[in-house]
Amino acid sequence: MVDTEYYDLLEISQTASAGEIKRAFRKQAMKYHPDRNPGDKEAEQKFKAINEAYEVLKDEQKRAAYDRYGKGAFAGGNGGGNPFGGGFDFGGGFADMFNDIFSEFMGGGRQSYTQRGSDLRYNLNITLEQAFNGCEEEIVVPTTKNCEKCHGHGTKDGKEPPVCQTCQGKGKIRTSQGGFFVVETPCPRCHGSGKAVLEPCSDCNGNGQIKINKKLKVKLKAGVATNMRVRISGEGMAGLHGGENGDLYVAVVVQPHKLYERNGDDLYTAVPVTVSDAVLGGKIEIPGIDGKKVAVNVPAGTQNDTLLKIKGEGMRLYDSEKRGDLYVSVKVIIPTKLNAKQKELMEAFKNESGQESTQPEIKGFFDKIKDLFQ
Repeated sequence: MVDTEYYDLLEISQTASAGEIKRAFRKQAMKYHPDRNPGDKEAEQKFKAINEAYEVLKDEQKRAAYDRYGKGAFAGGNGGGNPFGGGFDFGGGFADMFNDIFSEFMGGGRQSYTQRGSDLRYNLNITLEQAFNGCEEEIVVPTTKNCEKCHGHGTKDGKEPPVCQTCQGKGKIRTSQGGFFVVETPCPRCHGSGKAVLEPCSDCNGNGQIKINKKLKVKLKAGVATNMRVRISGEGMAGLHGGENGDLYVAVVVQPHKLYERNGDDLYTAVPVTVSDAVLGGKIEIPGIDGKKVAVNVPAGTQNDTLLKIKGEGMRLYDSEKRGDLYVSVKVIIPTKLNAKQKELMEAFKNESGQESTQPEIKGFFDKIKDLFQ
C-alpha cells in the first residue's frame, strides 16, 4: 500500500504542487502551533508531525523517495536519519513559513526608497449663497516640497544615499521576544527608508523636504453641500526621494445662514405675519437665496405655523440649473399694545364673533370639555 501519511497530515493530494504544499503547511502549522495551543500536548505532537511532513514534501528528492518507499526511505543511518544525510531539522519548516508570512504582511524584502507623499485635508468654509452659485476660492495649504539643493535625497552632495548597513536596506529590524514571537520595528538609523544619510544637506537637515505654504485655487460647483470633498491630485505632501505626491482633499463646510436653513435641495425659513394679514390674507416679500425678491402670498385665514410651499425657490441641485423648493413657516404675531381705536375694533370683533366663535377648532374643543363643567 502506498504511504500517504504526510499528504494526509497536510490535507493535500499526492499530485499537489509545491505552492499547494507550502500553503497547506502554513494553514496547518498556524492551527496547531504551540503558542496558539498552550498546554495542549496533542496539538504539540500534531505540530511536530506537520513539520516532519513538510520537511519531506518540500524537497523534490525526499518527496520522490517517500512516494516510492514511504517513511522507510528515511529509516536507519545517523540514528533514524535519512539516505540524503544530515537528518531532519523539524524547526526549519516553521522558520520558512514564518519568514514567508513576514515577507507578505510586513515587508520582508528591501524597503522601497521612494515613497508616496501623504494626503492632506483642508476644511473650506463658504456661505450658503456661495454654495448656491458655486465659487472659486483661493486657499493657503501648509505642505512640503522636495529640497532643491539635494534634489530630495537629504544628502550634502545631492546624490542618492548608500544602503543602510544596520538593516541592510530593509528599513526594519526584527528582534525575537522568545519562542516563535518576533517583533519588527522601523530601523532607528534610516527611519525605515533603507538608506542612511551620512552627511546631511544643510538646507533640509537630511529630511529631503522643506515646509512651505502653498496657494491654490479651488473651484466649487453650484449646489455644493457640507461634507462634499474636492480632490486635487498631486497637491498633498511631496513624495520622498522622487516618489509621487499625495493628494489634497478639500472638505466643504457651508456656514449657517441668518434667514434660511437647508435640507437637501430645499430651503426653510420663518416669517412674521400680522393678525390682520393672517385673517384677511396678504403678501410679503423676502430676499431669495439668488438675490432676487420672493413674493410670499398669505391666504386669508392662515393659522400660526402654517407651512407655505414656494416651488423652485430653493437651492440649486448639484451642478445643475434645477432648483429645490422654499418652505415658509408663518408666525402670526399677536400685538401686545393696542391704542383706544384698536381696542374698540377688537371688542366689536369679539362681540360679533360670539363666545365660542364659529371656528370649528374652537367649537370642537369646547364640545369636548362640556362634561367637565357639570
